[in-house]
Amino acid sequence: MDLDISKDSLKAYKALASDVRIQIIQELSEHRLSVQELSEKVHLSSTIVLMHLKKLADAGIIGFERHGHSKVSYLKVDNINIHFPKSIFPAFEVYETQVPVGQYTSYSVTPSCGLAGSSDYIGKVDNPSYFMSPDRIKAGMIWWNNGFVEYQFPNYLEETDKLEMLDLSMELGSEFPFSNNVWPSDITVSINNVEIGTWTSPGDFSDTRGKYTPDWVPDNVNQYGILKTFRVTDHGSYLDGQPFTDVSINDLDWHHQPTFTVKFAIKDDAVHRGGCTIFGQGFGNYDQDIQMKLFHS
Repeated sequence: MDLDISKDSLKAYKALASDVRIQIIQELSEHRLSVQELSEKVHLSSTIVLMHLKKLADAGIIGFERHGHSKVSYLKVDNINIHFPKSIFPAFEVYETQVPVGQYTSYSVTPSCGLAGSSDYIGKVDNPSYFMSPDRIKAGMIWWNNGFVEYQFPNYLEETDKLEMLDLSMELGSEFPFSNNVWPSDITVSINNVEIGTWTSPGDFSDTRGKYTPDWVPDNVNQYGILKTFRVTDHGSYLDGQPFTDVSINDLDWHHQPTFTVKFAIKDDAVHRGGCTIFGQGFGNYDQDIQMKLFHS
């Protein structure tokens, strides 16, 4: 589950602000339990337990199902990510470009793989040949198991511009047939054939529906990813504001180049080869494509 600092996430924060509800979450992390069973474990009446369960359900943290005549609660969320507003450097000028997830210029992928548009899948699922379909530009979500996809971003920097910082932002997840909320995958990001670093996605999420994922997408397949921002500066790289690798702007061969080349790869020697899903505009929890910002002075 992804939360931000806005009123939209307030229900989840309020649901977590209770010792009793925290205990209920801990109990449900081990077993699916009826109201009566939970009542005995937390030593409260069924009426009060139901009140707490409703708040957790309204926040999307738990769900209910019927087992015979009993109403059973289960945990829908494996992890919660909180995204704070990002500070921007106002002293720099910015060239900003968003490239649709289907506008890749090179690829080599293996099943499970596919592309999804606003109203249906694009071509046949698990057939890499359809990754070269002219309709791929309409894709709002792409996924593959092993291999890579590569994009070209325009380099609008002038001769007199000095590149101070580069931001690359996108919504990423793992890839598992249908979904698996705990399915780690090592996703390596490169710019201009220089590896910026590898991020391990924790899973392929379908615990709740993506905020923007179209209604036609089944509930039990990829719904959303995690918004990641890779930042390259003159003194190293950062991932979501935290130190990441030693790669700097000076390591990227960007002078006199018409484009920036960006690659997302599941490498053959990756420890966790759990595939990759990229969510673009109209899918997932963030209504954006792959975004690059070139901060310059």
